[in-house]
Amino acid sequence: MISREPTLERLAIARQLLLEPFGLDENDLAKTLAEIKAHKVDEADLYFQYTRAEGWSLEEGIVKTGSFSIDQGVGVRAVSGEKTAFAYSDDISKASLMDAARTVRTIGAAAKGGRVKVPSRKVASSRSLYGDLDPISSLNSTEKVELLGRVEQMARAKDPRVIQVMAGLASEYDVVMVVRADGTLAADVRPLVRLSVTVIAEQNGRREVGSAGGGGRFGLDHFDDALAQSYVDEAVQCALTNLDARPAPAGEMSVVLGSGWPGILLHEAIGHGLEGDFNRKGSSAFSGRIGQRVAAKGVTVLDDGTIPDRRGSLNVDDEGNPSQRNVLIEDGILKGYIQDGMNARLMGVKPTGNGRRESYAHVPMPRMTNTYMLGGDKSPEEIVSSLKKGLYAVNFGGGQVDITSGKFVFSTSQAFWVENGKIQYPVKGATLVGNGPDALTRVSLIGNDMKLDPGVGTCGKEGQSVPVGVGQPTLRIDGLTVGGTA
Repeated sequence: MISREPTLERLAIARQLLLEPFGLDENDLAKTLAEIKAHKVDEADLYFQYTRAEGWSLEEGIVKTGSFSIDQGVGVRAVSGEKTAFAYSDDISKASLMDAARTVRTIGAAAKGGRVKVPSRKVASSRSLYGDLDPISSLNSTEKVELLGRVEQMARAKDPRVIQVMAGLASEYDVVMVVRADGTLAADVRPLVRLSVTVIAEQNGRREVGSAGGGGRFGLDHFDDALAQSYVDEAVQCALTNLDARPAPAGEMSVVLGSGWPGILLHEAIGHGLEGDFNRKGSSAFSGRIGQRVAAKGVTVLDDGTIPDRRGSLNVDDEGNPSQRNVLIEDGILKGYIQDGMNARLMGVKPTGNGRRESYAHVPMPRMTNTYMLGGDKSPEEIVSSLKKGLYAVNFGGGQVDITSGKFVFSTSQAFWVENGKIQYPVKGATLVGNGPDALTRVSLIGNDMKLDPGVGTCGKEGQSVPVGVGQPTLRIDGLTVGGTA
């Protein structure tokens, strides 16, 4: 059998799902864009999407809920200067496309006579970071239920103090097609799966919760027993550790952040501040600071949408641009921002492959993909042992950030009190309070254990949620404020 080049294969799948069932072809799309360009606009695009999603959840040994959904539609956008006009419909038809085109073109001035020239079609370059499989069909229904059942059995067998287990399995098959007024045609087929486990442990009348899980852009068969067991071990260990947790001390102190998922603090406190829209408007603490030192030496931060199979990776972004490996901060010096098309144009730079949207019903904006800090030369043990008195935060829950000031508040879900370089006991209720740009300058030790999160991150911005990845090595940050319960 002769196989097609991956980019062309993805385009073929998109045409089959998003154009052919509705009697559309690329000539119809060109006519729609020409209708928009009858008025003077800087950019215009069509974004088609087909999404099939499934979820299963198990509790008390039985499947309590199951869900399945199919959604499809098209978003039509025109951009003039800083203004955006947008319309969307779940009716993919010639009539709906033309109605939307006439609606959004009003943002621009009417052209003065003459025919609108339609650019020749060009297929956007893209990457091949994950397969175009449908993960929902990678296991049958019986196998999915059995997987959740094994997760529960593993958790209950791990320790008799585990009294309740909840497990969830989610999968999504997402096909998108982007058609731009400049002639660019792009498509992506995006599988996405996630397995999660939450346990409740009880001891002497006290109950604590532990959670773990992972996922990425692959099939459900990726979750073999060894991987499922690692999630169970982490969740149970977290719950049992917290059974012995004491109230957290409070005050200003040095804090060691663990590797991997604690990179969520980096994502929230610093990453959002490096998005192009905030910097174009001057509302970020990093605005106008390219080329300046914004972090301690040794701090290098990247946003990389090109890591194979990762939750935050994309073959092309939602404007048809290929994903990139963008160096944002290098050895403490600010190098650039992440950009979508509109903000890049207005700032006089190139897009960075970070134009993202939740669905066809949303406009794109600059969003992170996989954001992480590179490792240094210290061992994690050396960094923890450097603490005279301080907090070692291994895992995080939720947090809040103010983009303009950079101030953040994060709650830890697993943390330890350290004295004289030795872990003394687990603590509960610790929150980290600080300023993102300031915290970067207070990084004093960087570990050699850089790790990405297991594939569980979802980022919210202006009401839109998209899958992302985070990561970092073990870090020591001096002078953070810890809010405690002691």
